[in-house]
Amino acid sequence: MNMFGAVVSGRLVQSFEQVGETQFVTTIHDADNINHIAVFMTGTIPFPQGMGALVYFSWPDPNAPPVWQLLGHLAEDKPSTIFKISNMKKGSIGSNDMGPNLNTFGQQSFSHNAQIGISIEPILHVQQQSALVTSQTTSNFMQFCQKMLENFLNYASSFAQMTPNPNETFVPLSVLQLWYSNFERRLQQNPNFWRT
Repeated sequence: MNMFGAVVSGRLVQSFEQVGETQFVTTIHDADNINHIAVFMTGTIPFPQGMGALVYFSWPDPNAPPVWQLLGHLAEDKPSTIFKISNMKKGSIGSNDMGPNLNTFGQQSFSHNAQIGISIEPILHVQQQSALVTSQTTSNFMQFCQKMLENFLNYASSFAQMTPNPNETFVPLSVLQLWYSNFERRLQQNPNFWRT
């Protein structure tokens, strides 16, 4: 019986293979075309008392072993969740968050397919790690917004023109449209360009 399942839109439900005493993994083929993944408990096996699960994701890299990124968690009071993974493209900044005792869910060879890993751990640890992910996501979003607005202000200010009123300036609408197009293009080329 399977404790966990995963659904990628337009595909059949995938089950997880147990690869350790408390670790499970499933392989997702053609991962470049995936935006969201739903991970859930099947309901056939409950968590042991006081336990929950951390959910990890690894994008394919044909030249390196898997790097696991923590997505979030599952628990008795949260038996399913949907994770957005389209913003976690290959080559994005990440580290092996699994810790020294976990052996990347039994994978020793390079992988061309994405993987979802689940690790059952004490619920307090699960909640702490999940809170860190939420905090980091919020922090990154705040940093991005601040950098974007600084970039916008600097760009638009360079085109500002004085009006008859010395306390006012205006910026042509075409400058705003050009800034938006440039920013969007750079974001598509490298989602982390703003970090530099």
